[in-house]
Amino acid sequence: MNDRLLMENYLLVLKSTVEVYVHGTLESSNQTIRELLKAGLDNTMNHQADTYDIMTTFGWYSINNVKQAQIKQTYNKVNKDN
Repeated sequence: MNDRLLMENYLLVLKSTVEVYVHGTLESSNQTIRELLKAGLDNTMNHQADTYDIMTTFGWYSINNVKQAQIKQTYNKVNKDN
């Protein structure tokens, strides 16, 4: 397994973990537990940002800018379906 694949998998785990923390934080009725979950969420989001930065530095995670025409086309399609 190469470094890129490891980082991709780690990023997916972090994204899934964020979802769990968000739901737990939102659903918690106990302030102490909510604060604990919020701290875990913040830590995980920081790890996600660090991982993303490393991956973009190595060219393992690229971002493609969407052209204005594509945005307009999607917008029109969504509005047409509603």
